[in-house]
Amino acid sequence: MAAPDNVRLRLETLRLTALFGRTAAVREVSILFPAHTVTAIIGPSGCGKSTFLRCLNRMHELSEGGWVTGKVLLDEVDIYASDVNPIQLRRRIGMVFQRPTPFPTMSIYDNVAAGLRVNGTRPRKEMDEAVERALRQSAIWDEVKDRLHASALELSGGQQQRLCIARAIAPQPEILLLDEPTASLDPTGTQRIEELCHELKKVYTIVIVTHNLQQAARVSDYTAFFYMGGLVEVGRTSDIFTKPKVEQTEQYITGRFG
Repeated sequence: MAAPDNVRLRLETLRLTALFGRTAAVREVSILFPAHTVTAIIGPSGCGKSTFLRCLNRMHELSEGGWVTGKVLLDEVDIYASDVNPIQLRRRIGMVFQRPTPFPTMSIYDNVAAGLRVNGTRPRKEMDEAVERALRQSAIWDEVKDRLHASALELSGGQQQRLCIARAIAPQPEILLLDEPTASLDPTGTQRIEELCHELKKVYTIVIVTHNLQQAARVSDYTAFFYMGGLVEVGRTSDIFTKPKVEQTEQYITGRFG
């Protein structure tokens, strides 16, 4: 995929390969992620989508036997360089997982504040403002503003997932990674998250893994099709879904396999 004209690139992979021991789960993937866009990663189960996503903020190396070759560039700096602190990096590249993962012993407020406190204590007023900002950006403020000190587990599944998004964006990262964020949600919760993607891309660059082709078509500007650990095709979502260049992409989009 060529860089779009007059669009700033935030993230790029160059021949990225992700391995578990000697087994490659992702093979030599090169892809660009323009700023303030949503890129959907699609493909059948087991094709390396989530592993690829975890490589983008160095979470793959936390897996047993996990390591990578190639490069991941954030603003042209390789995030796997020896002088890059992975903990600090993950504040710049936030991630939300398939199932809502609120901290069970914490209140709604403290869940959002958790990521902020990693950077040290802040004055209470500043913390309150940051928590409110994140909850507003995640479109859940009006639903929780009167019970911020209640348990996060009192929220519905969809609300918990939006809370997790608030927690991820509270430190104001530059990139937001979403790993099948609506897989465990009902249609109403799914719609909320999808609407949120359109709003959040005004501030963040978003990469979303989804098994739902209709969702990819609805929320993304670009779509990348993975198969057997490799990148088959990437391009504007409208092109991928209406005039793919690779026959294998067309077969997957039209449901002939997957």
